[in-house]
Amino acid sequence: MNGSINIFDLVLHASWPVKIVLAILVIFSFSSWVIIFRKKAMLDAATRDADGFEERFWSGIDLAALFREIGKRAGEMGGLAAVFESGFREFVRQRQRGGEDRRAVLEASERAMRVAGTREVEKLESNLEYLANVGSISTYVGLFGTVWGIMVAFQGLGSLKQATIATVAPGISEALVATAMGLFAAIPAVWAYNRYSTRLERLTVRYDTFQEELSSVLQRQMQMEPPPAHVHPEARAS
Repeated sequence: MNGSINIFDLVLHASWPVKIVLAILVIFSFSSWVIIFRKKAMLDAATRDADGFEERFWSGIDLAALFREIGKRAGEMGGLAAVFESGFREFVRQRQRGGEDRRAVLEASERAMRVAGTREVEKLESNLEYLANVGSISTYVGLFGTVWGIMVAFQGLGSLKQATIATVAPGISEALVATAMGLFAAIPAVWAYNRYSTRLERLTVRYDTFQEELSSVLQRQMQMEPPPAHVHPEARAS
Protein backbone atom coordinates (compact mmCIF):
# COMPACT_ATOMS: atom_id res chain seq x y z
CA MET A 1 0.00 0.00 0.00
CA ASN A 2 1.42 3.34 -1.03
CA GLY A 3 0.58 6.07 1.49
CA SER A 4 2.43 8.87 -0.29
CA ILE A 5 0.51 11.87 -1.59
CA ASN A 6 1.03 13.12 -5.12
CA ILE A 7 -0.15 16.73 -5.17
CA PHE A 8 0.08 16.99 -8.94
CA ASP A 9 -2.20 13.99 -9.45
CA LEU A 10 -4.72 15.45 -7.01
CA VAL A 11 -4.69 18.77 -8.89
CA LEU A 12 -5.00 17.11 -12.30
CA HIS A 13 -7.98 15.02 -11.21
CA ALA A 14 -9.75 17.89 -9.45
CA SER A 15 -12.87 19.45 -10.96
CA TRP A 16 -12.55 22.59 -13.06
CA PRO A 17 -13.94 24.96 -10.40
CA VAL A 18 -11.33 23.65 -7.97
CA LYS A 19 -8.60 24.05 -10.58
CA ILE A 20 -9.68 27.67 -11.15
CA VAL A 21 -9.56 28.30 -7.41
CA LEU A 22 -6.07 26.80 -7.23
CA ALA A 23 -4.92 28.96 -10.14
CA ILE A 24 -6.21 32.07 -8.39
CA LEU A 25 -4.41 31.09 -5.19
CA VAL A 26 -1.17 30.46 -7.07
CA ILE A 27 -1.41 33.96 -8.55
CA PHE A 28 -2.10 35.39 -5.09
CA SER A 29 0.86 33.55 -3.62
CA PHE A 30 3.31 34.48 -6.39
CA SER A 31 2.35 38.15 -6.42
CA SER A 32 2.49 38.41 -2.63
CA TRP A 33 5.98 36.90 -2.54
CA VAL A 34 7.13 39.41 -5.16
CA ILE A 35 5.76 42.23 -3.01
CA ILE A 36 7.29 40.72 0.13
CA PHE A 37 10.81 40.73 -1.33
CA ARG A 38 10.44 44.18 -2.90
CA LYS A 39 8.99 45.66 0.28
CA LYS A 40 11.80 44.21 2.37
CA ALA A 41 14.39 45.76 0.07
CA MET A 42 12.55 49.10 0.14
CA LEU A 43 12.26 49.22 3.94
CA ASP A 44 15.87 48.10 4.40
CA ALA A 45 17.02 50.89 2.07
CA ALA A 46 14.82 53.46 3.86
CA THR A 47 16.27 52.44 7.23
CA ARG A 48 19.86 52.64 5.96
CA ASP A 49 19.21 56.03 4.37
CA ALA A 50 17.66 57.33 7.58
CA ASP A 51 20.66 56.11 9.61
CA GLY A 52 23.12 57.69 7.20
CA PHE A 53 21.29 61.00 6.96
CA GLU A 54 20.83 61.38 10.71
CA GLU A 55 24.51 60.69 11.23
CA ARG A 56 25.33 63.37 8.66
CA PHE A 57 22.76 65.81 10.06
CA TRP A 58 24.01 65.58 13.64
CA SER A 59 27.69 65.64 12.66
CA GLY A 60 27.72 69.42 13.03
CA ILE A 61 27.55 70.23 9.33
CA ASP A 62 26.12 73.61 8.37
CA LEU A 63 22.49 73.24 7.34
CA ALA A 64 22.98 75.37 4.23
CA ALA A 65 25.89 73.18 3.15
CA LEU A 66 23.85 70.03 3.79
CA PHE A 67 20.99 71.53 1.78
CA ARG A 68 23.29 72.22 -1.17
CA GLU A 69 24.74 68.73 -0.90
CA ILE A 70 21.28 67.16 -1.05
CA GLY A 71 20.18 69.51 -3.83
CA LYS A 72 22.89 68.11 -6.11
CA ARG A 73 21.31 64.66 -5.74
CA ALA A 74 17.69 65.74 -5.52
CA GLY A 75 16.44 62.97 -7.80
CA GLU A 76 18.21 60.27 -5.81
CA MET A 77 17.36 61.33 -2.26
CA GLY A 78 14.33 60.21 -0.29
CA GLY A 79 13.20 59.59 3.24
CA LEU A 80 14.61 61.98 5.85
CA ALA A 81 16.71 63.73 3.23
CA ALA A 82 13.59 64.61 1.26
CA VAL A 83 11.87 65.84 4.43
CA PHE A 84 14.85 68.02 5.30
CA GLU A 85 15.17 69.33 1.76
CA SER A 86 11.51 70.35 1.60
CA GLY A 87 11.48 71.96 5.02
CA PHE A 88 14.74 73.87 4.65
CA ARG A 89 13.87 74.98 1.11
CA GLU A 90 10.62 76.50 2.35
CA PHE A 91 12.47 78.08 5.28
CA VAL A 92 14.97 79.73 2.93
CA ARG A 93 12.21 80.81 0.53
CA GLN A 94 10.26 82.48 3.30
CA ARG A 95 13.35 84.26 4.60
CA GLN A 96 14.32 85.45 1.12
CA ARG A 97 10.84 86.89 0.67
CA GLY A 98 11.48 89.04 3.70
CA GLY A 99 9.30 87.11 6.10
CA GLU A 100 9.88 88.66 9.51
CA ASP A 101 7.14 86.84 11.37
CA ARG A 102 9.23 84.01 12.77
CA ARG A 103 6.21 81.93 13.73
CA ALA A 104 4.78 82.15 10.17
CA VAL A 105 8.15 81.22 8.68
CA LEU A 106 8.47 78.23 11.01
CA GLU A 107 4.90 77.08 10.36
CA ALA A 108 5.44 77.23 6.59
CA SER A 109 8.56 75.09 6.96
CA GLU A 110 6.72 72.60 9.17
CA ARG A 111 3.89 72.28 6.63
CA ALA A 112 6.40 71.55 3.88
CA MET A 113 8.03 68.88 6.04
CA ARG A 114 4.70 67.26 6.85
CA VAL A 115 3.78 67.09 3.17
CA ALA A 116 7.14 65.58 2.27
CA GLY A 117 6.97 63.12 5.17
CA THR A 118 3.47 62.01 4.18
CA ARG A 119 4.62 61.51 0.60
CA GLU A 120 7.55 59.36 1.71
CA VAL A 121 5.36 57.22 3.98
CA GLU A 122 2.86 56.69 1.17
CA LYS A 123 5.67 55.35 -1.02
CA LEU A 124 6.73 52.91 1.68
CA GLU A 125 3.23 51.65 2.43
CA SER A 126 2.31 50.99 -1.20
CA ASN A 127 1.07 47.41 -1.81
CA LEU A 128 0.79 46.68 1.91
CA GLU A 129 -2.98 46.68 1.47
CA TYR A 130 -2.61 43.95 -1.15
CA LEU A 131 -0.78 41.73 1.34
CA ALA A 132 -3.56 42.31 3.86
CA ASN A 133 -6.19 41.37 1.30
CA VAL A 134 -4.35 38.21 0.27
CA GLY A 135 -3.98 37.19 3.89
CA SER A 136 -7.66 37.83 4.56
CA ILE A 137 -9.34 36.21 1.57
CA SER A 138 -7.01 33.40 0.51
CA THR A 139 -8.25 31.03 3.20
CA TYR A 140 -11.87 31.71 2.20
CA VAL A 141 -11.08 31.20 -1.48
CA GLY A 142 -9.40 27.92 -0.60
CA LEU A 143 -12.35 26.92 1.57
CA PHE A 144 -14.71 27.62 -1.32
CA GLY A 145 -12.67 25.27 -3.51
CA THR A 146 -12.74 22.62 -0.80
CA VAL A 147 -16.49 22.87 -0.30
CA TRP A 148 -17.07 22.69 -4.03
CA GLY A 149 -14.79 19.67 -4.39
CA ILE A 150 -16.49 17.83 -1.56
CA MET A 151 -19.89 18.56 -3.09
CA VAL A 152 -18.72 17.09 -6.39
CA ALA A 153 -17.28 14.05 -4.58
CA PHE A 154 -20.51 13.32 -2.73
CA GLN A 155 -22.60 13.84 -5.84
CA GLY A 156 -20.50 11.19 -7.53
CA LEU A 157 -21.33 8.79 -4.72
CA GLY A 158 -25.02 9.06 -5.58
CA SER A 159 -24.60 6.75 -8.53
CA LEU A 160 -22.87 4.08 -6.45
CA LYS A 161 -24.79 1.36 -4.64
CA GLN A 162 -22.15 0.99 -1.96
CA ALA A 163 -19.88 3.80 -0.74
CA THR A 164 -16.62 3.07 1.05
CA ILE A 165 -13.73 5.14 2.33
CA ALA A 166 -11.78 4.09 -0.73
CA THR A 167 -14.36 5.71 -3.01
CA VAL A 168 -14.78 8.89 -0.93
CA ALA A 169 -11.15 9.58 0.00
CA PRO A 170 -9.77 10.58 -3.45
CA GLY A 171 -12.42 13.22 -4.05
CA ILE A 172 -12.06 14.69 -0.56
CA SER A 173 -8.27 14.70 -0.87
CA GLU A 174 -8.51 16.63 -4.12
CA ALA A 175 -10.81 19.15 -2.47
CA LEU A 176 -8.57 19.64 0.58
CA VAL A 177 -5.69 20.69 -1.67
CA ALA A 178 -7.53 24.00 -2.15
CA THR A 179 -7.55 24.63 1.60
CA ALA A 180 -3.85 23.82 1.85
CA MET A 181 -3.10 26.18 -1.02
CA GLY A 182 -5.18 28.90 0.61
CA LEU A 183 -3.14 28.60 3.80
CA PHE A 184 0.10 28.56 1.79
CA ALA A 185 -0.88 31.89 0.22
CA ALA A 186 -2.34 33.49 3.36
CA ILE A 187 0.23 32.74 6.07
CA PRO A 188 3.26 34.49 4.46
CA ALA A 189 1.09 37.45 3.42
CA VAL A 190 -0.28 37.94 6.95
CA TRP A 191 3.18 37.61 8.51
CA ALA A 192 4.71 40.06 6.04
CA TYR A 193 1.90 42.57 6.48
CA ASN A 194 2.27 42.56 10.27
CA ARG A 195 6.05 42.70 10.10
CA TYR A 196 6.23 45.48 7.54
CA SER A 197 3.45 47.50 9.15
CA THR A 198 5.46 47.54 12.36
CA ARG A 199 8.61 48.62 10.56
CA LEU A 200 6.70 51.30 8.66
CA GLU A 201 5.20 52.60 11.88
CA ARG A 202 8.68 52.92 13.37
CA LEU A 203 9.90 54.82 10.32
CA THR A 204 6.86 57.09 10.47
CA VAL A 205 7.59 57.93 14.10
CA ARG A 206 11.20 58.52 13.13
CA TYR A 207 10.17 60.95 10.39
CA ASP A 208 7.82 62.80 12.75
CA THR A 209 10.53 63.05 15.39
CA PHE A 210 13.01 64.42 12.89
CA GLN A 211 10.52 67.06 11.77
CA GLU A 212 10.19 68.26 15.36
CA GLU A 213 13.95 68.25 15.81
CA LEU A 214 14.57 70.20 12.61
CA SER A 215 11.85 72.66 13.57
CA SER A 216 13.62 73.25 16.89
CA VAL A 217 16.95 73.75 15.12
CA LEU A 218 15.45 76.29 12.72
CA GLN A 219 13.77 78.09 15.61
CA ARG A 220 17.08 78.39 17.46
CA GLN A 221 18.73 79.57 14.26
CA MET A 222 16.17 82.36 13.89
CA GLN A 223 16.58 83.35 17.52
CA MET A 224 20.31 83.75 17.00
CA GLU A 225 19.74 86.17 14.13
CA PRO A 226 19.69 89.91 14.89
CA PRO A 227 16.21 91.37 15.52
CA PRO A 228 14.50 93.19 12.65
CA ALA A 229 15.13 96.90 12.20
CA HIS A 230 11.51 97.97 12.65
CA VAL A 231 9.87 98.23 16.07
CA HIS A 232 6.69 96.34 16.80
CA PRO A 233 3.68 98.59 17.44
CA GLU A 234 3.16 97.12 20.90
CA ALA A 235 6.76 97.96 21.77
CA ARG A 236 6.25 101.60 20.78
CA ALA A 237 3.06 101.76 22.84
CA SER A 238 4.95 100.65 25.92
